[in-house]
Amino acid sequence: MKVLVTVAEVGTVEDDFEIDGAAIDERYLEYDLNEWDDYAVEEAVQLEEEGLADEVVTVTIGPERSEETIRMALAKGADRAIRVWDSSFEGLLDVAAKTEILRAVVAEEEPDLILGGVQTGDAMFGATGVSLAAAIDYPWAAVVNDLEFDGETASVHRELEGGVEELTDVETPAVLTIQTGINEPRYASLRGIRQAQSKEIAVQTLADLGLDGLDSDLRLTEMYEPEVESDATVFEGNAEDTAVQLAGVLREKGVGAQ
Repeated sequence: MKVLVTVAEVGTVEDDFEIDGAAIDERYLEYDLNEWDDYAVEEAVQLEEEGLADEVVTVTIGPERSEETIRMALAKGADRAIRVWDSSFEGLLDVAAKTEILRAVVAEEEPDLILGGVQTGDAMFGATGVSLAAAIDYPWAAVVNDLEFDGETASVHRELEGGVEELTDVETPAVLTIQTGINEPRYASLRGIRQAQSKEIAVQTLADLGLDGLDSDLRLTEMYEPEVESDATVFEGNAEDTAVQLAGVLREKGVGAQ
């Protein structure tokens, strides 16, 4: 059984940063494996360790810079990776564009199970996995926080709104989007990091996937730091002084008045 895991690289911003046009200056960005995808990779690797999967393949839509992140997924146990990028990509790719790319990868790889994080830590759309399932006509389950798999059927717990949890069975091939907390992602060991250097990262363009081009309706038009307004009152002094000040404010507001 082959498991395909969708993996994204996300940028994290330092506390103090500068905006360059409609983007954050690269000097203030660090890139890492998307948190939700980290749990999906761990779930796939555990399936292989249990003898339920024969191969774990990751797929990433990202530039050459993202290979460092991809290597981390390989170091944690994935067997090989696919990175899709094309010189025609401009700006942001929307869910429909990502779905079309992943659909083409699925057609080539023919996985039995597709895992991905519920969302990415940057865009947070939470839609790509479900959109992919619809495009390839696979059954799916989203926001999975517990998974038992017998090789054919995935018994899953889904986290729904209001603290409700749904228990359901999904027949494979299927798409599951994984929630944080389903497992404890492993650290990449030094041995794993060394082994990852020799594992394959296949780079593919749109032409390689049989795609002529992609249209994305998502446009980033402006980026700015929002103004922060606060009505907070800060009391200074020792405990007795601040207690007196607080009592005065509460009296002014009528708190405790009879």
